[in-house]
Amino acid sequence: MNKKAFPFILGLIAILMIALAGCASGSEDDGASGSDDSDNESGSDVEEKTINFMHLWPEGSSRQHHLIVNDIIAEYEEANPGITVETEILGNEQYKEKLKVLSSSNELPDVGMTWAAGFLDPYVGGDMFAPLDDIIENDHSDSFVPGTAEAYAIDGTTYGLPLELNITPVMYNKAIFEEHGVEIPETFEELKAAVQTFVDNDVIPITLGNKDSWTGSMWYMYLADRIGGAETLTNAINRSGSFEDPALVEAAAKVQELVDMGGFVKGYNGLANDEAKGYFINEQAAMYLMATWDLPQWTTDENNPQEFRDNVGYFKFPTVDGKGDKNSYVGGPGVGLFVAEDSPVKDEAKDFVSFFVEKWGEQAVSNAGVIPATKVDTENVELPDMYIDVLNDLNEASNITLYADVQMSASVAQVHLNMIQALFGGEVSPEEFAKEQEDALAAEEE
Repeated sequence: MNKKAFPFILGLIAILMIALAGCASGSEDDGASGSDDSDNESGSDVEEKTINFMHLWPEGSSRQHHLIVNDIIAEYEEANPGITVETEILGNEQYKEKLKVLSSSNELPDVGMTWAAGFLDPYVGGDMFAPLDDIIENDHSDSFVPGTAEAYAIDGTTYGLPLELNITPVMYNKAIFEEHGVEIPETFEELKAAVQTFVDNDVIPITLGNKDSWTGSMWYMYLADRIGGAETLTNAINRSGSFEDPALVEAAAKVQELVDMGGFVKGYNGLANDEAKGYFINEQAAMYLMATWDLPQWTTDENNPQEFRDNVGYFKFPTVDGKGDKNSYVGGPGVGLFVAEDSPVKDEAKDFVSFFVEKWGEQAVSNAGVIPATKVDTENVELPDMYIDVLNDLNEASNITLYADVQMSASVAQVHLNMIQALFGGEVSPEEFAKEQEDALAAEEE
């Protein structure tokens, strides 16, 4: 039996049972029968429909997310009589596996969760996800932070609507900066001067866990953005440009300038991100480049001392040689929503998705500490100051460049991450770093 048909059949049985009960009462009392007929006629225009929604926020592991979802569903059902939203909830990895299984038998839920860029490819290639540009044009033309919905587009068509968003500022310890007379750097030269001051005073300038080499990739991406502009790295990946673009080679050279100065914690290529973060939390390192998914650790996490949390600030990545827009960020959306192309209730599913995105944006920050992909009116929320500052910055963002390894296929992403390790380790020149990735990208085109 088609799983999507099952709720409908149950609903049909329920309707038949109600109808039979009405007939039975009518045989005993003609007046009562007439009253029931009138009631049935008043409700006959409401067609019962079910939207199947599969998400990945179980109550046990994601309680606040789970509660928000339930609240949004309840509000939607109240506003749309006759429509029921039924949920199936799985943990992250189980969700991904179930989605693969369902797609292979063409039994995707009407609405589900997806990730951006490469994750979309097999589903869009198989005509499984519905285009959602009409929702953006009609309901959310100015809702999303620039660069977020675009991450869910393939060949100019959008197949998912983002819910969450992360950007990657440079976190810094205000007390360490003040103690050594260091100002927030506005330029790369000022950043290097700050690094040199910390090195001279036996303070770790920057902590980095480059065993998880996506962390080093973010340093490279920012330098590529500031030197070449927001599109240069993305164009190299999508093959409208080249990884051997001079700006991308220069970005690699700038990484090695910081390495050669002793800018990063010792042993960074062998440290996992969580290990490296410990140097920042223990106030041994002055700076730490990390995404806003860690905001609770710097603001509300009582496992970290209040004195430390009071000392944490952030700044935008500096410009390089006068180039670069400081309102352009490395980051990207987290999960988003899709609608199944073959959904029997596709119009209703798209309406629900549009409603969900709006309501999620209203509740996610204050109720779950999550930065939404939609713009937030910070005057109407009560949050720690750092959240307000980040949200205000997001409202002014000119661009968000999706993490490089997420933009790439799995095989090319591995080459990129390997090259990041080699670049930071001084094992390759900037030119060799660029050529290896250009070769890997070019090989995929053959």
